[in-house]
Amino acid sequence: MTIYLDYQATTPLAPEAFDAMVPLLRDQFANPHSPHRLGRAATAQVEVARAEILKLLPEGGRLLFTSGATEALNMAIQGAPEGGIVTIATEHAAVLDTVEAQGRTGRAVTILPVGPDGLIDLDQAAKAIRPGVALVAAMLVNNEIGVIQPIAQLAELAHRAGALFLCDAVQGYGRIPIPPQCDMVAISAHKIHGPKGIGALWLRDGVTLTPIIHGGGQEGGLRSGTLSPALCAGFAAAARLMRERAEADRAHVDMLWLAARKLFFQWTLNGSETHRYHGNLNLRRAGVDGARLLSECRDVAFSLGSACASGSGRPSHVLRALGLSDAEARGSVRIGFGRYTTLTELEDAAGIMNKAAQIWAP
Repeated sequence: MTIYLDYQATTPLAPEAFDAMVPLLRDQFANPHSPHRLGRAATAQVEVARAEILKLLPEGGRLLFTSGATEALNMAIQGAPEGGIVTIATEHAAVLDTVEAQGRTGRAVTILPVGPDGLIDLDQAAKAIRPGVALVAAMLVNNEIGVIQPIAQLAELAHRAGALFLCDAVQGYGRIPIPPQCDMVAISAHKIHGPKGIGALWLRDGVTLTPIIHGGGQEGGLRSGTLSPALCAGFAAAARLMRERAEADRAHVDMLWLAARKLFFQWTLNGSETHRYHGNLNLRRAGVDGARLLSECRDVAFSLGSACASGSGRPSHVLRALGLSDAEARGSVRIGFGRYTTLTELEDAAGIMNKAAQIWAP
């Protein structure tokens, strides 16, 4: 049986989320935008879900359901007011590629570097975030190296310049408190033990965007398209568990982190050791080829970085931004664990990976 250690790519579906979806897939199948009684009942399910998901977000905002975080980020970036955009070199491709596309339309774009620890320099950020900038986008928890950026301070810099602040909270939602200074927040269900195919964009009250999807005018006119009450309910069940199990999940992940640091003591940690989420362990080892290790360790599901960029053959842009060489980046692996990972699984996986890595390591 394969040991699953790729929680940043996706998380196992919580049984409670599955159970919440089944009746809405099998029995309560009405279109939630229909005016009849069955449609209104489906609408009620969607609104209950929306309220539950909002409990883990700042007060004073509204939630728009999307197909996932990529769509949410595109809505926020493309729909933001005209002006310059500032973001960070280690952002997810959903941000960097969208910002690059906006740059081709004539918008001024600034990509801020990070230090060897993966953290932004706030003094450097302050120089870049000036009047004329309309949007600042930054990730709360990095999907490849787990580093936690100073989101509250970046948001304050954005506001001083008259800009909106967008937080990619996909890896942090339900795990790390989301600073109330954010103006927009993108989240995704399948990163918190919910279903794939649904995410959301949170907008602070008063924030308006230009729609990029047109049609029936659903979701306040900002995101047209028929919602799936089943996916909404699954997302809500997962969010409720993240809230109710927050302390237990945190303690479990911290325990696994301490064990993993000992089990992989011959590896070097990528990114800050102190400013990071403990469910993400990005490591490198001299002489190791990550792709070869992945092929050799077929009974362990881990990754070489973002699942969205896997197979490109290019070294991780996140690891290169830390100053790692191509060889160091290619010798890095990402191990992700969480609620359903057992200590025995982690120990067994470490044994398999360390044995394979020892063959090539000097």
